[in-house]
Amino acid sequence: MTTPPRYPGVVSPPGQNGPKVSASSHRAARIEDAWQAWRVRGRLRRGHAPLVVPFGGYGSPAGVRLLARVLLAPRRPNAARARRTVRGWRSFISAPVPGATVIIAAGDQRFEVSADRGGVIDKMVDIHLPPGWNELLLQVNGEEAVPSSVFVASEDHSIGVVCDIDDTVMVTALPRPFLAAWNSFVRDEHARRPVPGMAVLMERIVRQYPGSPIIYLSTGAWNVYPTLTRFLTRHLYPHGSLLLTDWGPTHDRWFRSGQAHKRDNLRRLAAEFPHIRWILIGDDGQHDEDIYAEFAREFPDSVRAIAIRELLTPEALFAGGRSHHDRTHDPQQIPWVSAPNGAGLATEFAKADVLKQPAHSPHIE
Repeated sequence: MTTPPRYPGVVSPPGQNGPKVSASSHRAARIEDAWQAWRVRGRLRRGHAPLVVPFGGYGSPAGVRLLARVLLAPRRPNAARARRTVRGWRSFISAPVPGATVIIAAGDQRFEVSADRGGVIDKMVDIHLPPGWNELLLQVNGEEAVPSSVFVASEDHSIGVVCDIDDTVMVTALPRPFLAAWNSFVRDEHARRPVPGMAVLMERIVRQYPGSPIIYLSTGAWNVYPTLTRFLTRHLYPHGSLLLTDWGPTHDRWFRSGQAHKRDNLRRLAAEFPHIRWILIGDDGQHDEDIYAEFAREFPDSVRAIAIRELLTPEALFAGGRSHHDRTHDPQQIPWVSAPNGAGLATEFAKADVLKQPAHSPHIE
């Protein structure tokens, strides 16, 4: 029998090339690692090859945060077809490559980074790029390099946007487990509805604060990244960087915490961009109000304004109700607005001097 190729970190026992698995790790993590190793060996025997799926990233002139994932995919004659992503439940069955080494190229700059135990790459890289969108090339194990876009924020910009996705820009009713599974695994992406007026609101913010970083922060899995980017593009949302998470067990618990994911990334943005004040946009169907209020109390100089989209009654019913945040303890100097759609939030932002009133009319349509 032919021995399958030994890609970095793919079929090596734990503790050699791949990420080390501690004996004290949560049982679920050890089970998942054994399951993934079995899947990888099977895919390699079928001739699958490692494929880099770029998630983009963001950064400053001093360095960038690179986001990507390495999966095993069938070899195809047409490289474009090989890179084509799949939808729904199929995007969750691809085998990740733990510990894979990826080469990053930007002009004459070259770097190597390693994936984690889930095949995810989330690394700060000391690459110096000009402000705006830049393209990097990612390559794994000598396969064809794939492009990845990263946004570099200028040190002259003082405003940025952090926006939730589920029930803020896209109606999903995510908190209900059954509906979340239906939306993620079964439902066609074209059936998902955008929240009215949110794309216009985001576009107005970008026009007033050109060159500002746009971060879409969600508790969704990296597996649905292609679906989300197609949705945002199709409904004319501004191009931005997505920060998602990797579902599944960690070294100390069965499932990752979505709230911790948002809190940690907000704190990271405050540390990485101390000169930027963020406009935070979310909804009242999950924990956005509490998370944003906590961040504003901890980093008041990093928050320009908070906008909360109020779920409609049917949406709140499917989402399991609304949050009831007590705003009496929030920093009073930070504008906090709420409305059921993007047009209402734009109107409230104009009243709070976060956005300018349109020149053609005293009211916002």
